[in-house]
Parts: sequence; structure tokens; C-alpha cells
Amino acid sequence: MYTALGKKDQKDVLLDQHAILVKKLAYQLKAKLPPSVELDDLIQAGMMGLLDAVNRYEDTHGAQFETYAAQRIRGAMLDELRSSDWLPRSIRKNMRDVEHAISQLEQQLGQPPTENDVAKKLNLSLAEYHEMLGDCSGHQLIYYEDFHEADSGEHFLDRFQTDHDSDPIKGLLIGDFKDALISAIDSLPEREKILLGLYYEQELNLKEIGAVMSVSESRVCQLHSQAVARLRANLREKSWTGAA
Repeated sequence: MYTALGKKDQKDVLLDQHAILVKKLAYQLKAKLPPSVELDDLIQAGMMGLLDAVNRYEDTHGAQFETYAAQRIRGAMLDELRSSDWLPRSIRKNMRDVEHAISQLEQQLGQPPTENDVAKKLNLSLAEYHEMLGDCSGHQLIYYEDFHEADSGEHFLDRFQTDHDSDPIKGLLIGDFKDALISAIDSLPEREKILLGLYYEQELNLKEIGAVMSVSESRVCQLHSQAVARLRANLREKSWTGAA
């Protein structure tokens, strides 16, 4: 296709043709993040990823350029999110409070606590608790800093990891952590388990999940934040007890 073009012209063509892919991936990622994340920042980072893909790509790689570019674009966006600490400290503190409340209540009750239970434990009304969960949109199961939480002196999740020389996130995807995660998901309330399946396995967006579950998009966001908090509380407990 590009045999009649010079190398520079080929790169320009690839950039022009795939700029729309950057926007598409940015919108997909933005839907999973809190309002504080700017779409333009994701697009700018994604364009840098696309440029990197164009400069590195060779036809001899065997892969379609769009597949290769999508990987580089997503990676650039995630690097930007990590470097800019996109989830405010106040939100992370709120979610730690939710996680700790859930963990304590599960030990007391012997079962997953209800939303009313957690709200009461946090001295919040149910409406205030829902608002907190909504604000925590974008809360993730794993953060790099979980391996060395300097502010709490804990070492969360690194207890599951055996090879500290490799990528810590990648290292968790095998062995004890994977088994512990499967167990934690299985212990979730049925509605939250279904939600995670629709979100991560079926890759539906929040609006689509709301339609399936007959709830609002904001309610899906709240339930997702709570499900992630339950999983983190469960995994944190296993990391200390060695029950994974």
C-alpha cells in the first residue's frame, strides 16, 4: 500500500489513519475513570503512544499495525495516569476506610456486610455512602503503591508475589494471587459478581450494564466501587493471614 511512498510519508499516513483510534481508546478508558481525569490528557498521551508505534513498527513484525498501535496507545495512556497520580489522595483514603470497614464487618458478621452495615460503620447515611462510592469511580483492584504503602507501613499484595525482579503486577497473575482473587470474587454478593462479569468479561460499559441490571448508570458505578473495595479487603486479609 505504501510502496510508492517515502518513509516519512508512510509515517504521516499511519498517524492520520489511526488518530481516530486514539480518541476511541481514550473515550473507552475515560468511561472507567473519575471526572478529575481530563480526556485531552489521555488523547495527548495516546498520540505519543501512536507516534512511538509508528516509529517502531515494521511490516516484518507480522502483526497488523492497528493491533500493535492499540497496545502502545493504551500503554502510553496508563503510564500517563500512573505518573500524574490521577486518583486523588482523599479518594484513596475514603476507599481505604471502606475497605477496612468491610473487613471488620465481615469478621464480625461472618458474611459480606450490606450497604447499610457499611454506611453505619462509617457513621454515614446511606445516601452519603452512595455518594462516596460514586466519587470513587476509577478505584482499581491493584495499584503499584500497594506493594509498598509507606504511609501505613504495610506491604499489601507483595506477600503474594514470589519473583520481585519481574513486573509486580504481571507476577500476581499466576499462583496464589490468582487463586485468592477467584475465591474473593466467588464470595461477593451475587449482584456484584454479575456486575464484574459484565464489566470485565463481557466488556460492557456502565450504561449497558445498567440496562441489563435495570439500574441507573450511577448505581452501577457505586456497585462497582463497592465490589472492588470488597475484593481488596478480602485480598488484604488473605495477605496477612496467609490464607490465600
